[in-house]
Amino acid sequence: MAGFAADCLPGATSWCVALSGGPDSLALAAAAAARLPTTALIVDHGLQPGSERVAEIARRQAHDLGCVDAQVLRVRVGTDGGPEAAARAARYAALDRARGQAPVLLAHTLDDQAETVLLGLGRGSGTRSIAGMRACDPPWFRPLLGVRRGVTHAACAELGLTPWDDPHNHDSRFTRVRLRSEVLPLLEDVLGGGVAEALARTAAALREDTDALDALAEAALESSEDTLAVASLAALPAAVRRRVIRGWLLRGGAANLTDKQIRAVDALVTAWHGQGGVAVGSDLRQQRLFAARRDGRLTMYSQPV
Repeated sequence: MAGFAADCLPGATSWCVALSGGPDSLALAAAAAARLPTTALIVDHGLQPGSERVAEIARRQAHDLGCVDAQVLRVRVGTDGGPEAAARAARYAALDRARGQAPVLLAHTLDDQAETVLLGLGRGSGTRSIAGMRACDPPWFRPLLGVRRGVTHAACAELGLTPWDDPHNHDSRFTRVRLRSEVLPLLEDVLGGGVAEALARTAAALREDTDALDALAEAALESSEDTLAVASLAALPAAVRRRVIRGWLLRGGAANLTDKQIRAVDALVTAWHGQGGVAVGSDLRQQRLFAARRDGRLTMYSQPV
């Protein structure tokens, strides 16, 4: 934690910890409270019987660990994107509202990073997804991203803490659970161990490359207008060009973009044969957002559903 705070949060005078009551977040709360005034933020998703009791136990544990405050945040989980994505969206929104101006420490470990990389590989989500989670992604910070899950379990045992064992972590209906309990152990056996660490190293290397390409794309996008000149885009390397297109789409109101959508818009530049507009994701209600090529430029427009 000391090295992490110096690198990513040099001016921090307090922080929040997202506390579920599980071993990872309990270990993080203990380490955080030992360094700076810490507020524990406990999200009750209300998805399991007895969730109120689990949240209350976590609140009391936070105080016992020395947190200056502990708040239970009750949320209503929607359905968009499936149960895991909907719960994550509700959780992050609640944490963001409750944190004030303070950074939030999240208890993702190296094992979580390895699972994220495998998910990205399996879904063909592109390098951005395979690059995994960032240790520093304000206001979110992940000081345990280089720590194995076994270390947090051992820390809880040493501190005499009884973590909550979330039944969802053993439910094979969830993809992450099967990755954790079936796929990663098999890879460890077949490849002779060290797979989780190797996946985390791969994510770190890809993140360096991604950051460099993103910086080039951002510089190109800064000088652009509401529309993009096809000739200028065509002169860019493919990896930079698609990032410029992605940034332009997001700036124009797109959301939840897929690699397939970005490549379809890219084809308006590289494989133009008079095709019509490309529908892209957005948060517009009763409207669909499109990107199209007109008079040598990429432009965006919307149509009623």
